[in-house]
Amino acid sequence: MKTEKNFKYITLRENPEIKDEAAQWFHSKWGVPSEAYLECMNDYLSGKTEYGWYLCLNGGQIVGGLGVIENDFHDRKDLSPNVCAVYTEESFRKLGIAGRLLNFAVENLREKGVSPVYLVTDHEGFYERYGWELYCMAQGDGEPEMTRLYIPR
Repeated sequence: MKTEKNFKYITLRENPEIKDEAAQWFHSKWGVPSEAYLECMNDYLSGKTEYGWYLCLNGGQIVGGLGVIENDFHDRKDLSPNVCAVYTEESFRKLGIAGRLLNFAVENLREKGVSPVYLVTDHEGFYERYGWELYCMAQGDGEPEMTRLYIPR
């Protein structure tokens, strides 16, 4: 069992040298081109936006992460910014990593005057555990079904 003390939660600004590794890691999880992640990460690192990238490291290895972007591919462009690409490595799941990352991102953005943030997902029950609630349904780009759009309580 992995213990909490082994984990380090960071923003990409705290460790910008792992940008390429992080972009490749997110690409490997979601299939979105690493160049798309790099573009968003570069905007964040240069200060063009406060929409950040949050990582959980275990001994320097990325084991969890999420980003915050303008819109996560849905029709509610007025509901921005959006948490995206939430992922925890399978062998590190059920340790609260996703919840810590979500709270870290929400608080970090709130401190910068960015609130609320939104999140689109097909998961039901997962985000509620971490203090998020259903806000409305949204139409995902190119998706036949409506998807759930959450906001932190």
